[in-house]
Amino acid sequence: MAQTNQQESVWTVDSSPSLQSVTLANLRKLPQIENFSEEQIFEMEVVGNVLPFKANNYVIEQLIDWDNVPGDSMFNLTFPQKNMLKTEHYDMMASVLKNDPDRKQIQEMANKIRLELNPHPAGQMELNVPMLKDGTKLFGMQHKYKETTLFFPSQGQTCHAYCSFCFRWPQFVGMDEMKFAMKEGDDLAQYVREHPEISDILFTGGDPMIMKASLFATYIDKILDANLPNLKTIRIGTKALSYWPYKFTSDSDSEETLETFRRIKSKGIHVALMGHFNHLTELKTDSVKLAIEKVRETGVQIRTQSPLLTNINDDADMWAQMWQKQVELGCIPYYMFVVRDTGAQHYFGVSLVKAHEIFQQAIQKVSGLARTVRGPSMSATPGKVQVDGVAEINGTKVIVLRMLQGRNPEWVNRPFFAKYDENAIWLDDLKPAFEDKFFFEDELKQIKEQKMKNMNS
Repeated sequence: MAQTNQQESVWTVDSSPSLQSVTLANLRKLPQIENFSEEQIFEMEVVGNVLPFKANNYVIEQLIDWDNVPGDSMFNLTFPQKNMLKTEHYDMMASVLKNDPDRKQIQEMANKIRLELNPHPAGQMELNVPMLKDGTKLFGMQHKYKETTLFFPSQGQTCHAYCSFCFRWPQFVGMDEMKFAMKEGDDLAQYVREHPEISDILFTGGDPMIMKASLFATYIDKILDANLPNLKTIRIGTKALSYWPYKFTSDSDSEETLETFRRIKSKGIHVALMGHFNHLTELKTDSVKLAIEKVRETGVQIRTQSPLLTNINDDADMWAQMWQKQVELGCIPYYMFVVRDTGAQHYFGVSLVKAHEIFQQAIQKVSGLARTVRGPSMSATPGKVQVDGVAEINGTKVIVLRMLQGRNPEWVNRPFFAKYDENAIWLDDLKPAFEDKFFFEDELKQIKEQKMKNMNS
């Protein structure tokens, strides 16, 4: 792989570059790494053997400012950093790597550490796996909220490059028992048919846009051919716009991908591309601008989302600029998330109080068209919980919360209060302000018990 200044001609808006991936296997061959010390490279290898690492030539040559490394946000977003592992976990893996281990020894230690990182937060494995009426468990799907079911196509369980914070990291580390994946779309169509309350299917992963267009179309055609009267929207969660925009512009199957979008639209089904943009830098290249234009020309709506991340985007001015740029390009700002309670949460996490301050400062600087964004929001076990701010009630300082989504739809939009805690970074860190328990706790316990009973039956 060549240095950026030698590759400028490759990255013109009319170019058709070929994807080149970088993993631990070829990290040391990367020219940009030549100036790193042996200690720095070893640190990346320690972390990268536990949390998945993958980058590509577009990210490396177009998005990372190598003159600003290690402080560059895009570098921190995609390359392993020592403190992403807690000290005890780092030392455990480092001690193995220093003793000339075989692959099995590395894998055993990695898996031991991974199981301590809460690989499936918010009850994903226990509470969200749906079943057909005949009792078949659909481990390639999740159904947490009434109207929306998530679908994990087996060919979409990787990405063009990995975000180092991603809560889907268990999909990428080779531990099959921690994966969600389904090879066939027939069960998906059957489940949606059996559940008329479902209006939305969310294709997720990994990244479904890593699939060849022909494979993606196979899944889509099964859904369209089923003629599901309750299906109103197909959502596609993807980082392809920001990590490999050529998927929609110049890849050999880019036109077929766009044609699949058009075919869905022709059936009267809305298509929402859930674009993951974590930093303003990802919106600056001519290639991403063209990709957004191509997608929007098919009638697909692009909604944007990202978690708030220490060391990457914990800056109100950057968020304001990013939202305004997204609106300028025709996208709809959708969510600012709180970092999930898994993986390297300790490294990326922002306190809930600070998260709301950043959100409030940012949203004050944008026009009304960008104020479609919601957040900061935690995708927690009971549902999506938004931090609405800090208030004082009868002399008591509290954090004001609101349920944006809930396992019980009756919880939606219900406000509640937690004791003020400037260090809390997740719902589980909070205590109820005026009662012994939060309003949803008793019912949530019942839901868990019933789900576990169904899973074990």
